[in-house]
Parts: sequence; C-alpha cells; structure tokens
Amino acid sequence: MKILLAVDDSSLSSAAAGVVGARPWPSNTVVRVLSAVEPVPLPATELWYDTSNLIERAQQELHARAKALTERVTQTLQRSGLLAEPAVREGDPRSVIVDEAERWGADLIVVGSHGYTGLQRFLLGSVAQSVVNHAPCSVEVVRAKAAAAAG
Repeated sequence: MKILLAVDDSSLSSAAAGVVGARPWPSNTVVRVLSAVEPVPLPATELWYDTSNLIERAQQELHARAKALTERVTQTLQRSGLLAEPAVREGDPRSVIVDEAERWGADLIVVGSHGYTGLQRFLLGSVAQSVVNHAPCSVEVVRAKAAAAAG
C-alpha cells in the first residue's frame, strides 16, 4: 500500500502523522511524507533596490524548512515501524498533492484540515477540500477535533 501524507508545519499535520503512525498497516506499506513549497511572490511594484537575491534566499529557506519537516516526520514514522520517505515539491499544495498522488500511484492520501466553513473557507481556501475533489485515490481528512484529541 502507498500512503501519501501531506504535511505542513501545523498541529493538524502532526495529528495526521500521528494517525498514520498509530494504525496497523500491511507489511509492505510505504508512506511518502510530502510538503509543498509555494513560490515566494514577487513584489507588486518595482522597488528601487534589487529584490531577486532576497526572494531567492527566502525560497531557499522555505525549501530547507520543508525538507527538515518532512525528514522529521519520516523519522517518527520509521520509529513506528513504517517504511517512510520524505519528498518536497514546489507549487500550490492543492495541485502538488494531487499530482504527486497520480505520479506515485498512491492508494491513500492523508491530510489535515482546520474544518473552516463559510467565509473563512472562502477567504483562506481549503487544501483538503481541493484534494478530496480532485484526488485519484481515497483521501482521509484529519480534522481539528482529532488534532485536539491527539494533542
């Protein structure tokens, strides 16, 4: 079985990782711990100084943090006895998760969700909702209540 665990640096991702690590899975299960790094937006107006180096450094820092996060979660899952591997991809998390699941042939995607509704969901968007709507496989959404119970 192939499980794609999408993580960011939130308590909900920790809860989702905890859910995956606590379950009994078939012996050949592999968990790919995925984090998406969104591109740093360019300034809307031209500035009087060159920002390209600053943007590049910011992007490198985001990538390094995502790499450290995925490696940390991977090690935790490995200590639980699972085969796990880290992966960092660049782009919008909504499409990165779905694209990775398609390319890798995932059987299950696990994501955390704040459970926002109404205006909050409209303004903040929902990665989990987008993944559920477009995923090529089953999706398990770990909600905020599960995160509170796990923490």
